[in-house]
Amino acid sequence: MPYKKRFGGSKPSTGFKPSGPKPAGVRGQRGFVRQKADDELNINEEITASQVRLVGDNIAEPGIYPISKALSLADELELDLVEISAKADPPVCKILDYQKYLYQQRKKAKEMKQNASKVTIKEIRFGPNTDEHDFQFKLKHARGFLEEGSKVKATIFFRGRSIMFADQGEKQLLRFAVELEEFGRAENMPVLEGKRMTMMIAPVKKK
Repeated sequence: MPYKKRFGGSKPSTGFKPSGPKPAGVRGQRGFVRQKADDELNINEEITASQVRLVGDNIAEPGIYPISKALSLADELELDLVEISAKADPPVCKILDYQKYLYQQRKKAKEMKQNASKVTIKEIRFGPNTDEHDFQFKLKHARGFLEEGSKVKATIFFRGRSIMFADQGEKQLLRFAVELEEFGRAENMPVLEGKRMTMMIAPVKKK
């Protein structure tokens, strides 16, 4: 339900007068003091400009309107007048269901935040004496992972006495990183932990 209909009319008196300072708020529709979160916009009578530019699907003739006319058009549609760009001259407004708009914007922001925090790590494994064909095969897979935005964890396992070839394994990992420098960057030098040596490669952000 639009804010205009939710907060319209006079508020019934309860006879109770709270003590202490009044909570911070913004004077909204018909004298109602609406508590505003940081991501909220001015709506309806909170808009102080004398004229506004109306845009959007709910306006037949986009253009500049006196604030009284813009509020009247919003009333006719039983929707809210929402100031989407307060710094423009005149401010840009849309006529829409503000409660629905706010829900969609917060949902979109939450999804973007979740996607940004998710980091997929794909592991590529090979030995210190991997032949050239196998090396190129694994390189191709690593490129694909980096292009899709995943990190690549390159791991060399040293089985039995193959730990004697640790230097060779390090060279392989460094070559691996050099071959992938167009698609990713190494976050660290090869690290030997027990019988495995690892190096993490992060995707290069596309411009």
